Amino acid sequence: MATKIPIPRLGQSEETVTIQSWKVKEGDVLKKGDVMFDVETDKAVLDVESQFEGTILKILVPAGKEVPVLTPGLIIGEPGEDIAALVAEAAAPAPAAAPAAAPEKKAAPAKKAAPVGAAPAAAPAPAAAPAAPAPAPKAAAPAKKAVSPRAKKYAKDFLIDINKVPGTGGDVGRVTENDVKEYLESSGYNAKKITPVALAVAKENKLELLSINGTGESGRITLADVKDAVTELPNPLTTMRKVIARRLTESKHVMPHFYVTCSIDMSTVKAKRAELKKQGINISVNVFIAKAVALALKEFPTVNAECIGDTIVTKSKVNLGIAVSIDNGLVVPVVRNADKKALDELSDEIAEQAAKARSGKLTPAEMSGGTFSISNMGMMNVENFCAIINPGEAGILAVSSAIPTPVVAEDGSIVVRDMMKVTLSVDHRIVDGSDGAKFVNAVKAKLQDKELWDSLI
Repeated sequence: MATKIPIPRLGQSEETVTIQSWKVKEGDVLKKGDVMFDVETDKAVLDVESQFEGTILKILVPAGKEVPVLTPGLIIGEPGEDIAALVAEAAAPAPAAAPAAAPEKKAAPAKKAAPVGAAPAAAPAPAAAPAAPAPAPKAAAPAKKAVSPRAKKYAKDFLIDINKVPGTGGDVGRVTENDVKEYLESSGYNAKKITPVALAVAKENKLELLSINGTGESGRITLADVKDAVTELPNPLTTMRKVIARRLTESKHVMPHFYVTCSIDMSTVKAKRAELKKQGINISVNVFIAKAVALALKEFPTVNAECIGDTIVTKSKVNLGIAVSIDNGLVVPVVRNADKKALDELSDEIAEQAAKARSGKLTPAEMSGGTFSISNMGMMNVENFCAIINPGEAGILAVSSAIPTPVVAEDGSIVVRDMMKVTLSVDHRIVDGSDGAKFVNAVKAKLQDKELWDSLI
């Protein structure tokens, strides 16, 4: 029996998904565990495996289209089955909710007979019902421009926008072929020159020729001019970029960001890493930073919190989000209970999560539940930057490069040390400036504490 297979919900917060590419085609025999398609969620690209078996009779959702979760994605069944009804059902819009039924009116109680000779009591005047506001007039939909078929084809062949052509035909100003020809002359189109290759590329990308400025001899439009125009065509945001834009815009609008920066001498961490490497243990600088931040968060619970309305929710766990840059955006896998993990355990988990992020294998669950985040651009040769707080958290630490810098030693001499600037962004509704300063200095103290790292290895 033919069955519609829905696109599953891959995370608690997912409301829409986009099929990036189908891994099967109509006519294929589907088995349990086969990858049907990969889905672009708001956080990652994930393979979706089949939980059903049968022949694929119809693919209902094309690749690249954003649809609500649980939308029917394909129909499977036995070859030759009639699926017309299922296809029509899948294509039909969801029925509108029926209006609530008006409550039944109670029967009016019978009037008592007035005593003989008594005047009937005057009924109280009913209160005037407020006049219902007049419905706002709906904006009229723009009338579709009348265009003759020949004019439409002519405009398409010459790469002009038919909506810009004044029409003179009939009472409705229908655009005719002659109108298009006159527009070509009056707009200066006929004076433009374009190379054949450039024209072919312009047609392929549906460009409007009048919008392209030629840089060739005598203003001739070259292939380079057309490629420049193609580059400037608007491209829709990916699902991930839409969510990044929405969430971070929301964060900046809702959270009053406050910033604190300090410089950290990374000589202690550098020396400890060199010592461990001799023992065959490779711990990255990012792991030392993550551990120092996790320990500091236990000392400053207000930084490991969230503001919800008029309340502050302090998180009992230290779940560190480690930002990872990928080709089409940024994802933040979460390391849970980071304060309780040994350095080597923390190192393995951060490396594993980063590898999964870059290969698009992170699940929504692995990117949720963070209580504080770290954004490390130390490998990109930057002196300082400020990061935007992830919604649901109270702070994020921006980590810059460790740069050899002349500093004044305790004995007054000038020495060169690897100095790294970190900038804390905090939600000022929860964290005051003094607490933010104390927190970054706690992180600094831990990174410069040789005895701490000796005790943790």
